[in-house]
Amino acid sequence: MKQAGKKKVAAAKVRSRVPSREVKAPRKKGAASLRLRQDQIVEALGEEIVGGAYPPGANLPQEAELMLRFGVSRSVLREVLKTLAAKGLVVSKTKVGRKVRPRSDWNFFDADLLAWKVKSGLDNEFREHLSDMRRAVEPYAARLAARRRTPDDLARLRACIVAMSNPSHSRKSFAEADLALHVALCEASGNPMMRSVAAVIEAALLAAFSESSPMESAEDHAQSVTAHAAIVDAIAAQDEDAAAAAMLEVIEAGMRRTTDERAQSRSRKAR
Repeated sequence: MKQAGKKKVAAAKVRSRVPSREVKAPRKKGAASLRLRQDQIVEALGEEIVGGAYPPGANLPQEAELMLRFGVSRSVLREVLKTLAAKGLVVSKTKVGRKVRPRSDWNFFDADLLAWKVKSGLDNEFREHLSDMRRAVEPYAARLAARRRTPDDLARLRACIVAMSNPSHSRKSFAEADLALHVALCEASGNPMMRSVAAVIEAALLAAFSESSPMESAEDHAQSVTAHAAIVDAIAAQDEDAAAAAMLEVIEAGMRRTTDERAQSRSRKAR
């Protein structure tokens, strides 16, 4: 009996000497892995919803089916569904399950959702909605920039024009230079909310700018650079009306170019 008691005491002492951090380390690693796994499932389901695999009004598969598909527990899956619900994509219905909400309820200012939309492809309705928002925001941002710009703001805007002028741009690199100008202009407005809007929709704007690129001809490229330079010139002159008008013209020219390119593409496919 005494010998058994001594063994228990010895075992307890050994356990007490095990550093607690050696037990916690796997938990931290597991938590990070679980977070990554959840993010991947959110992305997979989000892309499917935004891409139309589950259209508005449709039910998502039952929890048991999704758990089997992704190999996760019910608690993990429910965290995923909470995230999708927070983005406005799904809603829980009693005795029905999770239903995809109408597109009008989706949070298009969510960076993930916009990225999924860009990946699934821009349709005409989305392009028009994006242009509507740009018409509402960017001309006024240009007006504010003309009122509030600093010498540093002007230097950044001028540098953006120089970058856009490079004749060796690809469609993508010109779109990136174009986007940099629009972001710099929002910063020059002095309104942090304007800059935040530009940051959130960067992915959509980059896709839209790449789609309606003027790099197909030297003439179109020169015209685009000149049109953007007119915005900067008006901001430098502190001419608010001219800055707003020049910005609106750039937006409209981009829409016309997109319409023309898509019409030409349809014509080529019809031949």
